[in-house]
Amino acid sequence: MEAVARDLAAPAPLGVRERILAKTSELSAAMTKIADHLLRNPSAPLELSITELAEDAGVSPATVTRFCRSLGYAGYVSFRVGVASDIGRGDAQESWRADIGRAFNPQDEPDEVLRSLLHAHTISLSTTADQVDVGKVHDLARRIADCRHLDIYGIGGSGGMAAELAARMYRVGINAHAWQEVHVGLTSAALQDEKCVALAISNTGRTEETIQMLTQARSSGAYTVALTSSPTSPLAAIADVHVTTFAPDGYLQPDDLSAKHAQLFVLDLLYLLIAQQNFNQTVTMLAASAMAVSGHRRTVGKPRRGHGAGRPKSAVPP
Repeated sequence: MEAVARDLAAPAPLGVRERILAKTSELSAAMTKIADHLLRNPSAPLELSITELAEDAGVSPATVTRFCRSLGYAGYVSFRVGVASDIGRGDAQESWRADIGRAFNPQDEPDEVLRSLLHAHTISLSTTADQVDVGKVHDLARRIADCRHLDIYGIGGSGGMAAELAARMYRVGINAHAWQEVHVGLTSAALQDEKCVALAISNTGRTEETIQMLTQARSSGAYTVALTSSPTSPLAAIADVHVTTFAPDGYLQPDDLSAKHAQLFVLDLLYLLIAQQNFNQTVTMLAASAMAVSGHRRTVGKPRRGHGAGRPKSAVPP
């Protein structure tokens, strides 16, 4: 019991944020850039390599190493462990906040969760609508409407968005294919040319496989497009044009559905603008596809064949 009491009374070790704030006045100008970046993005070391963090902060990887050591860490690896500990991977409450979102608590009433969730999605969509460059998307729609082939790249959740867009494009006469696996995606990207468009979807813009596929498509001559929430991401940097979506901070991490809804919102806009480019072809093809599946939709109040339809009443067992 005495040992437990001593543990409870012992001060908690300084976290990364506290160490940074304590050292602020002693940091060089370059290290101050790192400190400012980490105070704004405390979980960045968990997502980025030392090279990527250095690039985002505008310093060299060696400066990042010196920064870590100035805070008392042996290097970047042990620094990342400290960040993970701060976020609370070993504490249930903090783990919830890191993985589910800071705006939600385990004790929240269902109506509170509903309101917070609605707020997240509303902010995501409205902010995306405010910042999207409609002229840029309209120009992209014209390019896709006239292209020989549209490649769409996405991994994981973004792969679902890619497949959704490819299905819509196909229905309005665009030769499109979605690639969610890097080997076949690279193969297709290598076959693109200047008459093709390649669109890559990634919320962070840092998914390595997606970057590789878009890079290959660009080297093959295709017009390249990145759809991300970060205009400074590596994916945005290699694309001919970047379209920004908004992902609110603090919600449903790490797989934020409101981010996907923002992506889908922009893809919906792109789809509608493409459909406008050749209205007659669009309506003809949509009507044909609707007719093709009409036999698979049940009429209200009418049983399907094989489930009692047309069976004489006398044949129904008691």
